[in-house]
Amino acid sequence: MPDISLTSHSFVPMTGRFASAGDHAVCRAMIETGSRSFFAASKLLPKKVMEPSFALYSFCRLADDTVDVIGGRGNAIRQLRSRLDRIYAGNPMALAPDRAFADVVYRYRLPKVLPEALIEGLEWDVEERDYETIDDLCDYCVRVAGTVGAMMSCIMGVHDPQALARACDLGVAMQLTNIARDVGEDARAGRLYLPKAWLREVGIDPQLWLASPQADPALRSVVRRILDLADRLYRRAEGGIAELPAGCRPAIMAARLIYAEIGNEVRGADCDSLNRRAFVRTSRKVALLARSLLRSVWIDGGRLAPCLPQAVYLVEAAVEAGQGRPGRDWDEQFAWVVDLFTRLEERDRTQRGASEKVLAMSNA
Repeated sequence: MPDISLTSHSFVPMTGRFASAGDHAVCRAMIETGSRSFFAASKLLPKKVMEPSFALYSFCRLADDTVDVIGGRGNAIRQLRSRLDRIYAGNPMALAPDRAFADVVYRYRLPKVLPEALIEGLEWDVEERDYETIDDLCDYCVRVAGTVGAMMSCIMGVHDPQALARACDLGVAMQLTNIARDVGEDARAGRLYLPKAWLREVGIDPQLWLASPQADPALRSVVRRILDLADRLYRRAEGGIAELPAGCRPAIMAARLIYAEIGNEVRGADCDSLNRRAFVRTSRKVALLARSLLRSVWIDGGRLAPCLPQAVYLVEAAVEAGQGRPGRDWDEQFAWVVDLFTRLEERDRTQRGASEKVLAMSNA
C-alpha cells in the first residue's frame, strides 16, 4: 500500500482504491440520519464534492459515536488514533467510514494534523474538561469543528490562507451554536461547556449551577452572549464562502444559514435551552436552501480578518498541503522510469526504422 501522505489530491471516481460504492452508500445513510442539517445543505454540493464530504462527515460521526458508546475510558481515544494511523498507512480497518475516509485522505492529501486535532478535541470530551474562558472554549471548538471546515476546504481544492481561516470561523460558529442549543442536554449529562468566567461575571457558581440547573435570566444572558459571538463568526465566514468554487458556494452558504437559524430559534425561546431543544423545521430549511442559492451569487469576499489564534496551526498545515504536487513514492517512481524507458525504446525503434528506410531508398 502507498504512503497516503505522498499521493496526489486530484479527484478520481469514488470507488476502487479503498472503498466500494456500497461503503459510500453507508456513509451517505449515516449522514442522512445522524446530521440532518448538514445533509440538507449537502444536496447543493456538486457530486464530486458531495461524496467525499459524506465520507469525511461519516468518519467524524463514527469517531464521535465511538467516544459516546465506549464512554470515558481511554481505550476509546486509543482506538481512534489506531484507526487513523491505519488510514494514513493505507491499511484502513474494515469499516465503511474508515475505508471511505482513506480514499479522501489519499485523493486530497489531507494533512494528518487535521484529523489528529479532531481526535484531540474528542479526548477533551472524554476527560470531561471544562472551559474557564471563551478562548479556552474556542480552542475546543477549533478542534472538534474548525478541523472539519479546514478538511472540507481541502476537498473543495481551496488552500488559500484567508479562505481556510474563514472555514475555521464557520466551524467554530456552528459548534458555539450547538453548545448554546444543548445547554440542557449537556447539564443532564453532567457537562458544562459555557465559559466559567462568563458564568461568574453574572453571579453564577458553575458547580452549584450544574448540581441544580436553572434557566434564570443570568444563565440566559450567557447563552445569548455565546450566540452573539457565533453570529460575528458567521458574518466573517461569508468572506471565505466567496473564495470557494462557484458550484460549492450554495451548499456552504446553506449550512451557514441553517445553523445560524438554530441560534435564532434559541433566541426565540428567550435563550432557554435548558427546557427546550431548538430545531429548524423542514419547511424553514427548504426556504433557507432557496435563499442560499440567491445569496451565494451576490456574496463578496469582504475585508481581510485575522485567523483565530487557536486555528493558525491548522491553516498552516492545510496551506502547505496545497503547495504543489508532492514527490512520487517508490511505486510511482518505478512506474515512471519504466514508462520513460518504454517511450525511449519506441522512439529509437522508430528512428532506426526511418534510417533503414532512407538507406534502402538511397541504395536502390
